[in-house]
Amino acid sequence: MIRLSASFASVRLASIVSMVCLSLPAIQVAAQQQVSPSPAQEPSASTSAEPAIAPVFSKPDPANFTALAPTKEVVNAFLEATWGYDESRVWLVQAILKTPVEGISKVVVLAGDKSGKKKIGQLQFFVLPDGKHILANGDIVAFGEHPYAEERAILQQRADGPYRGSAAKDLELIEFADLQCPLCKEEQANMDKLAADFPKARIVFQNLSLEHIHLAAAKAAAYGVCVNKEGGSNAFFQFASTVFEGQAELATADGATLTLNSAVSKASLDPAKIAACAATPETKTVVNASVKLAKDLSIGQVPGQVPTLVINGRPVPMGGVPYETLKQIVAYQAKLDGVAD
Repeated sequence: MIRLSASFASVRLASIVSMVCLSLPAIQVAAQQQVSPSPAQEPSASTSAEPAIAPVFSKPDPANFTALAPTKEVVNAFLEATWGYDESRVWLVQAILKTPVEGISKVVVLAGDKSGKKKIGQLQFFVLPDGKHILANGDIVAFGEHPYAEERAILQQRADGPYRGSAAKDLELIEFADLQCPLCKEEQANMDKLAADFPKARIVFQNLSLEHIHLAAAKAAAYGVCVNKEGGSNAFFQFASTVFEGQAELATADGATLTLNSAVSKASLDPAKIAACAATPETKTVVNASVKLAKDLSIGQVPGQVPTLVINGRPVPMGGVPYETLKQIVAYQAKLDGVAD
């Protein structure tokens, strides 16, 4: 979780809340200062009559760059990959320092927005000896010029849920969700919009059943696996849509059975056959493998991370994120990865 003061909420690098970085969890604002405004500029088209005033960062002291790695170029590439979708965001690397621990460097970054309406925030994180991860407020996060490449490769190999859209994995949007999760239900409208706006994307539904919270989640996931096995992806998405519609009935054992069987029927499949399939050890293995995939990628480990949309390896917890921001991030990640429009 990210802990920021309200005066600079837009500098969140987090895996949660308010439409910002949404993929670099847990970098904490360590200090804040008021920005001295630069001379007024011409008004932007989006700010009515008020001129945009760019923030003024303090000049970095060369004495604060004592670590050999990472370089400023790598840090900037990392922040560009993470923040670049937001054209209003600006930042400046202030320090890359040696620490008492061999191979661990401390990075300090000032960040703000081009309007200058928000205070500058100071962000700090530690780069680990492998140069591929950072430690930020207790979380280990992928780092580097291409921070999402490793996760993307893992998902291309292991994400095996039903999908809609392209069979190719050039632009792969993987939704980790729970059929009994109310927020997951709410986000289906955004998933439908993404499917319409990115027809070349492969959009995968990957089960992340939260059994400790939702008592029918594992059973619903098992039914979904069998529906996909018997009827394919189209049948699954019809099934899932019906389950989400009747989600409230999953709260009781009898209600869950009736709801799931009804959803199977609407997918033009035999409820008895699907129920028998769902009860097999093989199906449980498939469900568990999907949950393990999420765990291996540190998805769904804290409240607010379900549903998570992973865009070519880039995780974006969806709760509270406006659709236009999701769309912006998908388009930006596609551009970074050289995916043609």
